[in-house]
Amino acid sequence: MRFREVDVTSAEALALLDAYFAERAAGFPVEQGAYRPTYPTSEQFTPPAGVFLVVEDDDGEVIGCGGVRRIQRRPETYEVRFEVKHLWLSPNARGKGAGRQLLHELERRAIGFGAQELVLDTNASLEAAGGLYRSSGYVEVEPYNANPNATHWYGKRVG
Repeated sequence: MRFREVDVTSAEALALLDAYFAERAAGFPVEQGAYRPTYPTSEQFTPPAGVFLVVEDDDGEVIGCGGVRRIQRRPETYEVRFEVKHLWLSPNARGKGAGRQLLHELERRAIGFGAQELVLDTNASLEAAGGLYRSSGYVEVEPYNANPNATHWYGKRVG
């Protein structure tokens, strides 16, 4: 598996984000209303503020994406926080450990940028994602943003 940095507004990144957002919209719980995608901006995912990665399998096929970006410090601790965003794998790449490898690589990159805490949000309908985060050391935290698509917020100290 290979991770390649790309501009989050590139055609390649936007095609992956389109696939991710379309899948989320199709499977979003009806009782929560419509899924509301938010496309990221370059400055959020340009080192050292963050990074956006494209994932390729061993044959060079693009199978997913994900990013980390620096967000506001938690006032009570003043820790440097980075948020994991848009972690997505194509359906045929799931269940083979690629998600865990991508999460680990994003964590490694964030730590390299100075992260002391990693946070992320997800929806309860994404059971496999929640399981990945919990088994990777993330614990539920109070909401740190107002993401209308999220039902669960997780955090992990890394520094």
